[in-house]
Amino acid sequence: MSGPVHGKDRPARSAPGKLAACPERSERRPSPVDGTLGIAVCMGTGCRAARSEEVLSALSSAAGTRARVWGTGCRGLCERGPLVSLPASGTLYCGVLPEHAAAVAQAAANGAPPIEKLLYFDPRTRRSVPREADIPFYAGQTRLVLAMNGRIDPTSIDDYIALGGYADLARTLATRTPEQVVLEVERARLRGRGGAGFPTATKWRACARQPRFPKYVIANCDEGDPGAYMDRSIVEGNPHLVLEGMAIGAFAIGACEGTFYVREEYPLALGAIQTAIEAARARGFLGKGILGSSFDFDLSVFRGSGAFVCGEETAMIASIEGRPGEPVDRPPYPVERGLFGQPTVINNVETWANVPVLLARGAEEFARIGTERSGGTKVFSLVGKVKNTGLVEVAMGTSLRTIVEDLGGGVSGRKRKLKAVQTGGPSGGVIPEHLLDIPVDYETLQSAGSIMGSGGFVVMDDRTCMVDIARYFIEFLRDESCGKCVPCREGLRRLFDLVDLVTRGEAKPGDLERIEALCETIAGGSLCGLGKTAPNPVLSTLRHFRAEWEAHVSGRFCPAGVCRALARYEIVPELCPGCARCKPKCPVGAVRGERKEVHSIDPDLCTGCGACFDACNLDAIRILSRANGKP
Repeated sequence: MSGPVHGKDRPARSAPGKLAACPERSERRPSPVDGTLGIAVCMGTGCRAARSEEVLSALSSAAGTRARVWGTGCRGLCERGPLVSLPASGTLYCGVLPEHAAAVAQAAANGAPPIEKLLYFDPRTRRSVPREADIPFYAGQTRLVLAMNGRIDPTSIDDYIALGGYADLARTLATRTPEQVVLEVERARLRGRGGAGFPTATKWRACARQPRFPKYVIANCDEGDPGAYMDRSIVEGNPHLVLEGMAIGAFAIGACEGTFYVREEYPLALGAIQTAIEAARARGFLGKGILGSSFDFDLSVFRGSGAFVCGEETAMIASIEGRPGEPVDRPPYPVERGLFGQPTVINNVETWANVPVLLARGAEEFARIGTERSGGTKVFSLVGKVKNTGLVEVAMGTSLRTIVEDLGGGVSGRKRKLKAVQTGGPSGGVIPEHLLDIPVDYETLQSAGSIMGSGGFVVMDDRTCMVDIARYFIEFLRDESCGKCVPCREGLRRLFDLVDLVTRGEAKPGDLERIEALCETIAGGSLCGLGKTAPNPVLSTLRHFRAEWEAHVSGRFCPAGVCRALARYEIVPELCPGCARCKPKCPVGAVRGERKEVHSIDPDLCTGCGACFDACNLDAIRILSRANGKP
């Protein structure tokens, strides 16, 4: 079979013997990432916010020449950062501060026992866990895409090569035809990780069959969902994995140019990918005649301005071309007429990162990890009212409850209960607690009224108002709509107004039915995926929590006590010990009473913010309807 296309002709691939050697994993030189003297510091965004840059500097000074100290990408357990690991022993330290540097460096250099106070403390067993692999958060994961995060320095191409990086690109150019690559991706059952879950091989094959050249590939790193940070964490932690996947994909479809589309708001990801492209080009993994073959492929970086709608592929193409980031109707699809009118494949960062992984493991093994229709794993971000906020990677088909309770540790707060999980970002839906045993896959989530989306999970407890959540996401989508089509532009404005009336206790009988009808109009008439899925937060909360909506409308009452116009608070005298925990939390001084005396709340001053309710751990404060004063 002929090789990849460059220009108008199809040059024959170089013979395997002419390709530059790319040693197998067993032949590679020893690397510091596998050495006995090493200290790895998480430099993900969460750990950076907790001073990991200072920790890295302090450890480098303390270790001197005794151990290599390097920064890694996000290790996932953001709640316990800054995280520091000793690769030789598998030890993970949590909450490391600069003042701990000397002790950590000394222990690493001397092989001393782990420092007890810095180990992960498991609240369920009441014991410290020295080894990272034994921490429940990690033990329950299947890390394929994130396997090197936390091990390699993302700025070092040598670290990536030492752990097998670019071997599958070399093997592909030497031994595989483009169609064989597509067949492997098809047998692995890889689906797009950006939201819709479209079969990756189907998209690639459709583009490969187009007779027009040149062809392009694009990496979508425009992840803009509130609470989602999977793609940028992959890029920040292992940019070469994405580059290798793009090069292999370009070979499969006959493309010679690619664009990495990344948000300007992601400076760490932007810096990581630019550094990686320069290093890959210098080593011959990008550019002309890659590894001595006839395959030419190079990449450029495009900085997006942060418009949420540019995550939609046709809007992204318009943005790269210098036009307003607005979607266009399809067909034709980008695989037929994409960037500059040429055949184009767009996949998100996580999809590209899966390509070298599935080729290295083999399609059958990769497919066995997932479900019958979706092979492999999925990376999710866990945020909200959950103990272990962070980044997780699990096999497709893992239950939502396993992710939230086993890996996430359950709901944060001693007396709070799990109420629901928002999946799929602002255009996703809310899954109630009693449905959390469903497997996480594209079809099951859709049947429950939600979507997979890019993989953001927002955990909600019983202090979350479902109407207020729907209002928040509709407001976000209203502001992010490009305004091109009327159903989305005007529909979301009107939908927000109606939902806002509900939260303020001003809705009228029949408004819920009007809201549902408007949702159908928006979904049915909108041009792109933003508008078509925008009603999901409203429809899913109405489906699973209709009683809560009705309480707002007919009872003028917010059961969660979140909607300030509808709720006020009252202290139950017989339950109040006078501990005074609530008094200093009130921003307007509505709580009255001295320590060891029964407190009270002035209803005329109370704004309904709920700060006192959150502070009380004795259930001595209850929520009342502002309309009639009843619980």
